[in-house]
Amino acid sequence: MVVLHRLRGGACAVVAMVGAGVGMVAATGCSGGGDAVADARPTGDLTAAVRNAADVLARHGTSKTRTSMEMAAGGTRVTIRGDGGYDFRRGMGRLRVVLPKDPAGSDEHLPITELLAPGALYMKDRGAGVPPGKWVRVDTTTLKDGNLVTGGATDPAAAAELLRGVRTVDYVARIDLAGVQVTHYRGVADIAAAAKAASPTVRGALAAAAKGFAEDAVPFDAYVDDAGRLRKVRHQFSFTNQGRTVDVSSTTLLYEFGAPVVVELPAHRDLYTGRIRV
Repeated sequence: MVVLHRLRGGACAVVAMVGAGVGMVAATGCSGGGDAVADARPTGDLTAAVRNAADVLARHGTSKTRTSMEMAAGGTRVTIRGDGGYDFRRGMGRLRVVLPKDPAGSDEHLPITELLAPGALYMKDRGAGVPPGKWVRVDTTTLKDGNLVTGGATDPAAAAELLRGVRTVDYVARIDLAGVQVTHYRGVADIAAAAKAASPTVRGALAAAAKGFAEDAVPFDAYVDDAGRLRKVRHQFSFTNQGRTVDVSSTTLLYEFGAPVVVELPAHRDLYTGRIRV
């Protein structure tokens, strides 16, 4: 199933190759890198500080989140942004995803509502022939990218769980991020290793990604606060799609830990199972 979003005038805004391929979407970072503060190098195990971030998030339960993706291919750059909340204990979240405007600056698409659940992605107001108010369900364990890219919005749990596969990590600096002091780490994660170590909620999706990407290595920048909570993470993906090299930067920002997050999955009668128009 292939979903193609087009802007007015025929310009391609977003391509999401759902089920049979990889979605191409994009975004700028959710926030600046932050201002450097007095250097205070961590004395503990850097690898453990990054690798354990997903477990720490699960212990804290919920947070609000802002996500972004930026795709660059052939001189074209596209940005998609999302905001909402995520429950790391249940592996479920709700995001409002905003697609790019057309070249004239007019809105082309309604915001998409996305529900993230273990092994599944639900989308409402998806367009492409889907009736208004109906949901589309995608099995993320069948996607070649494990929904690391396809959905157009970063899955906060997958972003954190990818860090379980850290290969190398270096300390960068202590910085101020939106009023919170964090430690900035930079390194490379391995998708296959992350899939083996992942929690059950995202294991299937990451295992699919490990098979679908040509390269398992994923460069990252992670920002962890003094409680061990992941506050921001940026992953850099690169893959080949239809003969073109596509670079994707995926950024997740987490804040307001403990905020209530309500996710109710749609009833079967509200699901659209027909053909999606290209």
